[in-house]
Amino acid sequence: MTDAPQYGFDTLQIHAGARPDPATGARQIPIYQTTAYVFRDAEHAAALFNLQEVGYIYSRLTNPTVAALQERLATLEGGVGAVCCSSGHAAQIMALFPLMGPGLNVVVSTRLYGGSITQFSQTIKRFGWSAKFVDFDDMDAVAAAIDDDTRAVFCKSVANPGGYITDIAAAAKVADAAGIPLIVDNTSATPYLCKPIDHGATLVVHSMTKYLTGNGTVTGGVVVDSGKFDWSASDKFPSLSAPEPAYHGLTFAETFGPLAFTFHGIAIGLRDLGMTLNPQAAHYTLMGIETLSLRMERHVQNAEKIAAWLEGHDAVAAVTYAGLPTSPYAERKARLCPKGAGGLFTIALKDGYDACVKFVDSLEIFSHVANLGDTRSLVIHSASTTHRQLTAEQQTAAGAGPDVVRLSIGIEDAADLIADLDQALAKASA
Repeated sequence: MTDAPQYGFDTLQIHAGARPDPATGARQIPIYQTTAYVFRDAEHAAALFNLQEVGYIYSRLTNPTVAALQERLATLEGGVGAVCCSSGHAAQIMALFPLMGPGLNVVVSTRLYGGSITQFSQTIKRFGWSAKFVDFDDMDAVAAAIDDDTRAVFCKSVANPGGYITDIAAAAKVADAAGIPLIVDNTSATPYLCKPIDHGATLVVHSMTKYLTGNGTVTGGVVVDSGKFDWSASDKFPSLSAPEPAYHGLTFAETFGPLAFTFHGIAIGLRDLGMTLNPQAAHYTLMGIETLSLRMERHVQNAEKIAAWLEGHDAVAAVTYAGLPTSPYAERKARLCPKGAGGLFTIALKDGYDACVKFVDSLEIFSHVANLGDTRSLVIHSASTTHRQLTAEQQTAAGAGPDVVRLSIGIEDAADLIADLDQALAKASA
């Protein structure tokens, strides 16, 4: 017997999860725009509802188009399973839902998107959960923040907005020592540039709205399960290791083994939270992923050229791009993101807040939007928009101070983008 072929990323991004439609032979994955599925008989229906058989019941839980996307993302990230949902914020809640309970906490990075900081600092309090914010450049501080009530560690591979790179292996070591999972948001890097599971992450989350889809058409999120965490090693995770009353005492860890978290995400998370990804959005994302590596290569090429040019501009005080040789994260970039640091970074302007606002308003090719990871180049002044609800201290800790502008470099002609930036900087400095 020969071993199964080990396909490369470019092949998997097209073929993983994709099979000719058994009914029609359609080569592209169809959009299964249906609410429900006919059961073979009463026995078949009962087996599905008892989790004794895998299949399709109701599209809040499972859908063939979404299932294909889940298989593709699990394959690309090196996980055993994945659960897609309605947005990146939904994915963060879905990742925490089986782990948390009233009075419990999660240790999270200070370098998060402003909406995520609000979700962790404010919204999860309504569940009785809490978050401790720590600078993940200080792993001793991360370890010190973990207590008996901590149930997860959460960080980003490449931070939004600054493009800072987290030492995932070091964070995994801290989480492992505490017997808790490490959750890594891999939105900005994508599995093409970084595979957190290879560096010790337990779960990987994405806002699929960004680079995975890549064309600014849909919102979506995903939680990818490494299948490597032993949920029964302690009594910290009863949702996975103790009998589940809703399924007649079934224990997810015992019944599903490495796929325990994935099955819980569908059978409990999607069933009760209802954060469902619609099949048309899944279809758009599947098509986007087919060109992921090609797009990420161009994002990186353009970002490297533009960041180097900006670093030498008289109006620019600092550039945070980890792909620059001068970056303090250059070593981590080489180790964790050898194909490049992505297309996201910030610049600080010497003339401060007013110059930032004028700069954003003067750009012509760059679109002023609250998004990133599009084929188009995007810009936003985070302090007055995405991070506006934060305190000045939180903004600075997140890398979104008043003098900072976030750039998401697209796949246009780099010379055109540089020319656009040059004329806008001239106007901002006038």
